[in-house]
Amino acid sequence: MDVLQYSPQALSEPPSFAPRYVSTVARSPRKPLVQIPQTLTEVTGPINFGERLLNAAVHDMTREGKAEPLGERIIVSGRVLDDRGRPISNTVVEVWQCNSAGRYIHKKDQHDAPLDPNFTGQGRVVTDEEGRYRFVTVKPGAYPWRNHYNAWRPAHIHFSLFGPCFATRLITQMYFPGDPLIDIDPIACAVPAEARNRMVSRFDLNTTENEWALGYVFDIVLRGRSATPMENPQ
Repeated sequence: MDVLQYSPQALSEPPSFAPRYVSTVARSPRKPLVQIPQTLTEVTGPINFGERLLNAAVHDMTREGKAEPLGERIIVSGRVLDDRGRPISNTVVEVWQCNSAGRYIHKKDQHDAPLDPNFTGQGRVVTDEEGRYRFVTVKPGAYPWRNHYNAWRPAHIHFSLFGPCFATRLITQMYFPGDPLIDIDPIACAVPAEARNRMVSRFDLNTTENEWALGYVFDIVLRGRSATPMENPQ
């Protein structure tokens, strides 16, 4: 049975308290965490969990509006794997991101950048038998986030993975190769340097489609020494 589990490793787990990432100062725990036992209710779910409880699949995020969204069209694909390189099938992979100008469709996002009526920034698929997923989207823009003076987030896509039930949700971020903002971003830098590159996708010519879209590959490893860093994995 395929079970979505994350086993944090010392070299990949970001700390809950990272002073340069200012909001963690207030929200990180000050007392030892209490482990809640996981019973059958937490670790199981209905058959076809993703298809029955979540909305319909959205593979092509550029087709959700009445016209093409603005920005550079890209393809993001990859596999969800365990520590031995075995595929994790039937895993719900959701993504969300800002538009090509660096703005989210959210009332709290007041960045002085245009909204795109043809781009919601949301996608959702289920991995196949080989653990593969694929999205068509636009490359997100960098945006200011007021963590400190002249703070800008690197271009990134948020990933959320579900196993057989909600209790097995994992969240991470995918960055793009060659982005100079990664090395000065407090969120990315909260992850130990040895594991930081596991959040960076790689350009892939085989994923690229001729005269249509560049391709990037982002494999997500759930366990072991090569585990992809996750947000708050405790």
